[in-house]
Amino acid sequence: MISNLNPSSEAFLANVDRVQRAIAKASLQVSSGKRVNVASDAPSEIDTIMQLQTDGVRNQQIQNNLGVVKTDADAADSALSSAIKIMDRARTLAAEGANFTLDANGRQALAGEVQSLLEQMVAISGTVVQGRYVFGGDQDGTPPYQLDLTSDTGVARLTNASATRRVEDSAGGSFAVAKGAQEIFDARNADDSLAAGNVFASLSSLRTGLLANDTTQISAANGALQSASDQLNLSQAFYGTVQNRIENATSYSSSYDLQLTVQLSQKQDADITASALAITQGNTQLQAAFAV
Repeated sequence: MISNLNPSSEAFLANVDRVQRAIAKASLQVSSGKRVNVASDAPSEIDTIMQLQTDGVRNQQIQNNLGVVKTDADAADSALSSAIKIMDRARTLAAEGANFTLDANGRQALAGEVQSLLEQMVAISGTVVQGRYVFGGDQDGTPPYQLDLTSDTGVARLTNASATRRVEDSAGGSFAVAKGAQEIFDARNADDSLAAGNVFASLSSLRTGLLANDTTQISAANGALQSASDQLNLSQAFYGTVQNRIENATSYSSSYDLQLTVQLSQKQDADITASALAITQGNTQLQAAFAV
């Protein structure tokens, strides 16, 4: 297209357009708070900005995941504290039952209390948090055990899922956060036979020994109860370690989140004062130009 404007007029209009565009850009920065609103604002920095934003989203998800597993670990720790107290009471009952002065009726009464303790232990193995069985392993939608006094362990195993769940931390690592109910309460050998430290079996053995008025079995059950109690203490120590790692990972994630926020701000946030000054100067230039 052929222009009818002389070079001086064309230069004037070009300068006006340049100033207007600068004012519009500064106004957008003031209204949005961002120096970089579109890729053309800083083509060389877009990749860095997008990576920082991606890292921020990932870090937020990690924080959410840590919050979930903290709730589970706290519940598991509390449940195992109760389980250990149950074993302490069971050992007291075993000592009473092994006393030669106690008659068959007295042992029958103790057997009733031991059954109650076994029922409580089964309930603990089925601890639920936010609709999930915390000791359910990788099948946390199903209770792992139910009471079955006809079995050797006094329970029926409903699932046999191991716990392979791990949680990621912001430093790039991950760690295990759970144990399955079988590992904690129903220790087994490689051939699935009962192993030392089997919590359910020790309680069941004490109960049947008391019912049978068999002091030899009662004494043997007392030793099994000690091994089972040790097993529970080891499991609680595991969850104590998990709680510490969650706390450290959460602290690191919070610090990293702040670091990402600062870096992203440096890359894309506007200097509001400078932008406001640019608007004022641009308007002044336009007024002066049009006045002339």
